[in-house]
Amino acid sequence: MIFFTDNHILKENKENNRKIPVGIDLQDPIKDPALALHERYRGKLEIRSKVPIKKRSDLSLVYTPGVASVCREIERDPFLAYRYTMKSNTIAIVTDGSAVLGLGDIGGTAAIPVMEGKALLFKRLAGIDAFPICFEGYQTDFVDVVRNIAPVFGGINLEDIAAPKCFLVEEALQDIGIPVMHDDQHGTAITVLAALLNAAKVTGRTIEDMRVVISGAGAAGYAISRMLRGIGYEDEGAVRVNDLIVVDTKGIISRHRNGLYDNKYKFILADETNSTERTGSLADAFEGADAFVGVSSGGIVTSEMVRSMADSPIVFAMANPVPEIMPDIAEKSGAAVAGTGRSDLPNQINNALAFPGVFRGALDACATRISDHMKIAAAYALAGCIKKPHSKRILPNVLDKRVVPAISAAVVKAADESGCARSCKI
Repeated sequence: MIFFTDNHILKENKENNRKIPVGIDLQDPIKDPALALHERYRGKLEIRSKVPIKKRSDLSLVYTPGVASVCREIERDPFLAYRYTMKSNTIAIVTDGSAVLGLGDIGGTAAIPVMEGKALLFKRLAGIDAFPICFEGYQTDFVDVVRNIAPVFGGINLEDIAAPKCFLVEEALQDIGIPVMHDDQHGTAITVLAALLNAAKVTGRTIEDMRVVISGAGAAGYAISRMLRGIGYEDEGAVRVNDLIVVDTKGIISRHRNGLYDNKYKFILADETNSTERTGSLADAFEGADAFVGVSSGGIVTSEMVRSMADSPIVFAMANPVPEIMPDIAEKSGAAVAGTGRSDLPNQINNALAFPGVFRGALDACATRISDHMKIAAAYALAGCIKKPHSKRILPNVLDKRVVPAISAAVVKAADESGCARSCKI
């Protein structure tokens, strides 16, 4: 867990080495520290003014009548909103609450604390102002609703939207003139590619020649698969994993499996992966594999499965909060590199390493979208933050101050090269 420590609100509990919000009764076993913090502050965000309003003349500039001239300028040229408003540094974090963390479909209202937390990460790591937009029981078309809120924002981060709806929503919003990215898909895929690039160095492999098994065919699994296969990535830096197998709750996805026609995206996965047409269970997929990427459920991988892999395998068990297999068990079973999505264990593979820098770069480029070239550039920049990777350090810490500048610079360059950057010198 990441703690945003503040001397005014946190103190160290010497007995158990935890940081506890001030005011909590440490003897009360029922009191949850997270609940107490959120209750005390009534949420984690607030809006503050950038400009002082101390006298009537100030008011006349920030509001009527002075603001009318600013409105007329933007009416004349809408792109001037990047110069005169918050648009140039503001992201909407949009969710319907249908796939929140490991909690599932809890709805937009219950998702607010998660989106507030993500907004904190945007601000802390990339200096971006982000605001939660959480929909609850909407009766109109979701895509149209998001389109209609777009004018005030420089980008939209889709978050915690269940598959396959998340794919449809993201695809439908690519023409609105600002970057739209479903972070659970692409932020995760970028981070996994970076981790695999460095893990390949540690184990002496070539990533293209690996046999990779992915557990999970939802938002993250689908995006990771397409990035590792290089599908749609017309990019010199794109990887092409030749032997990739995706497994869902029913087993290995293959062209001959019944029921795939009911899900367009699993049908695509069947067509683009598993070139050797393997069948069977997750355990069957593990046999002889070089690497495993888990974005599914906790505790589904056994020691025997890891032992059945190739020599010195790579195991990324990223289910949260409980990984598919704990890293210490994976290592005892032969894994040369083990990673999870957790911040309390070595080798955290988490999309928080990617999305702040990606959106920082997209905003700095005034990009119209986030291209595949930008995603690939972000992955290589993230991997490059670790010059000499080793088994316990294949990626930097989420709070490493080098990460966002490295990714954002690469994304700005890639945005220009892929033709979706606009001059921000307005």
